[in-house]
Formats: sequence, structure tokens, C-alpha cells
Amino acid sequence: MIPRVTLGRTGLQVSQLCFGTGSHGWNGHSDQSALGVEGLADLLRHAYDRGITFWDTAHQYGTHPHVAAALRGVDRASVTIATKTTSKTEADVADDVERFCAELGTEYVDIAMLHCMTSPDWTTDMAGPMEALARARDRGLVRAVGVSCHDFGALTASATTDWGDVNLVRINRAGVNMCAAPDQVVPLIAQMQRAGKGVYGMKVLGCGEGGLTADPAGALGYALDVPGIDAVVVGLVSRDQVDQIADLVSARV
Repeated sequence: MIPRVTLGRTGLQVSQLCFGTGSHGWNGHSDQSALGVEGLADLLRHAYDRGITFWDTAHQYGTHPHVAAALRGVDRASVTIATKTTSKTEADVADDVERFCAELGTEYVDIAMLHCMTSPDWTTDMAGPMEALARARDRGLVRAVGVSCHDFGALTASATTDWGDVNLVRINRAGVNMCAAPDQVVPLIAQMQRAGKGVYGMKVLGCGEGGLTADPAGALGYALDVPGIDAVVVGLVSRDQVDQIADLVSARV
């Protein structure tokens, strides 16, 4: 069975393996959204049966309707949903949170994140959106807030700011599709951990680059052994993939 872990100091109990719905995802489309609403919903429910109860989505992936359909077939309270916004104003982010809840068919989102920060100054530039997410958390629409970064300066800022509960970080042993080399990123993850932030790793299989898919067990093991990494997210598109990755993570127990 997939181990369950606590995501930093958020109090959220999540499966150590997260189902990613954003492979090659942007502009409302991803490899997972291409499966169709019922196709992806069925796959998410299969993952749920395998103990994968942490699901990662985003408006930009176009998978909110798919996740909503999957949630209708499981116990909502047992699933942790992370989603993300690319909006740049306080008002738009506030609207996004309410819209995301409606699209996902849920009264609350477990984790709401600022998506794909690329500026080292994002903690200043995004003060309004940060406040909107914090206010949504105070209202109970969101249980935890956080950020994903696609730039080393932005990632450094995410490790040093007091804001946020959860960080989504690119990490793999080959150093491909990352903000910087592993020896630069790993200390930032440890800094996040010391601050009590939950961290889950993305791009752990390198998006097919760096030879990581040839040794998924080694790639997963590396990421999960990085100090401060609570869980990893992997984009999955078939039952065989779900079973393979679930078996590899379960075998580590």
C-alpha cells in the first residue's frame, strides 16, 4: 500500500505518491485531459483504489471536470486535491478559488497554489494574489496555500519567504527540467522543511529526459530520499502505469 505522510506542518495527510494530471499541460490541455472526462475519472478512481489519494490538478491543465467526476465516486474527505492559479491580481485569484471549488464540485480545495513563478521578486509582485489565497484559507475555502516555481531565483524566494504552507519543487537525480542542479536545489528543500513547509517533488522522472524512465525505481527512490521531500507527483495515463509506479513506491516500505 502507498505510505501516507504528513505534508510539512499543514496537518494534511497525503499519499506519498501523488497523481499528476498535467503532463505536457498548459492552455487547458494535458496528456491526462486527452483521456476524456470519464477516461481520466476512471483512472483516478483506479489510482484511489491503489492508495493514491493525493491528486494534483490546475486550471491550465483543463482537468478540473475530470477530477470532479472522479470525486463523485469516492469519499471526498479521503482525497487531497491540489490546484493552481496563474492569475496575477488579488481580485482574480479570489474569484479563481470560488470558481475552482465549483468546477471541482467541492466545498473546499485542500491546497491552492500560485502556478509557475519565474521571477525572484514574485513575493513582492504577487502580494495581492498571496493575500487572496491567505484570505481564502482563513475562510475555509482552502486548507493550505503555496507555490510552484520554474526559476532558481523564484525557488530561492519560495524557500526564504514566510508565506505559504506547501511548495511544489522540480527535483530529479539527472538535473533535467529543473530550476538548477540538484546540489543547488536540495539545500533549498531542506530550508523549506526547517520552516515547516510541506514539499512535494515534480519532474522526478524528468519528463522522459535524462534516462530516468529507464530506471523508475531509482528515480523515485532518489527523489523520495531527498531530505524535506514529503511526496512526489507523477503524471500517469494508463492503469499499467498507475500499477507500476504504485508498486515501486509501495515496495519501499
